[in-house]
Amino acid sequence: MSFVRRTATVLAAATALTAGLALPALAHVTIQPGTAEQGGFTKVAFRVPNERDNASTTKIEVSFPTDHPLAFVSVKPVPGWEVKVTESKLPTPVKTEYGELEEAVTKVVWSGGKVNPGEFQEFEVSMGQLPKDTDQLMFPTKQTYSNGEVVDWSEAPKADGTEAEHPAPLLKLVPAAAAGATPSASTAPAAAAPSVAPSAADSSASDGTARFLGGAGLAVGIIGIATATIALRRRPSA
Repeated sequence: MSFVRRTATVLAAATALTAGLALPALAHVTIQPGTAEQGGFTKVAFRVPNERDNASTTKIEVSFPTDHPLAFVSVKPVPGWEVKVTESKLPTPVKTEYGELEEAVTKVVWSGGKVNPGEFQEFEVSMGQLPKDTDQLMFPTKQTYSNGEVVDWSEAPKADGTEAEHPAPLLKLVPAAAAGATPSASTAPAAAAPSVAPSAADSSASDGTARFLGGAGLAVGIIGIATATIALRRRPSA
């Protein structure tokens, strides 16, 4: 029993340690989803969990990249929060397929609301056109609490692959899907939209299935009656 108790104690301690190490990672400010296609447009959400049990998150400040600026940025209103989008002149103009980009969104700030302890909030942004010459975009973020504390989520991924203590939200960019691999805009909705009424083929298939099940049920019923009749005949008279 002593050995069993020691083993259980060690396992419990290991589990607690693992959970303790995992908790900080769950509390990071992240971008969801974490990947998007190069050269396209995407909608993401900056997911902000509240890490403190004695203060609320009251302000989120997200910095947008200037080395790979985004020509189009729009935000989705969040009830109870005010949003301010800042456009700035770029250090160096960037050539895009829409022309030379001299100004771009460099910062988005949400304030006035609250993310209480034990809660999280998502702040959605639509943006593009995503660059084709890099495989990731960083969005350094500052999280301000009601007690005045500011957590700076701005560290780049470490070269050895381990996670930084305060990693910046990171959007990984992957090559666009091959031409023809994705249904076109004209055909995708029709393929995806649910049918209000079943088609003739569906009705025929459903009718055939119903007939088959009905016939099978009738056959089972006949066999049951025959079995009961035989059993009654074989039953000895009183």
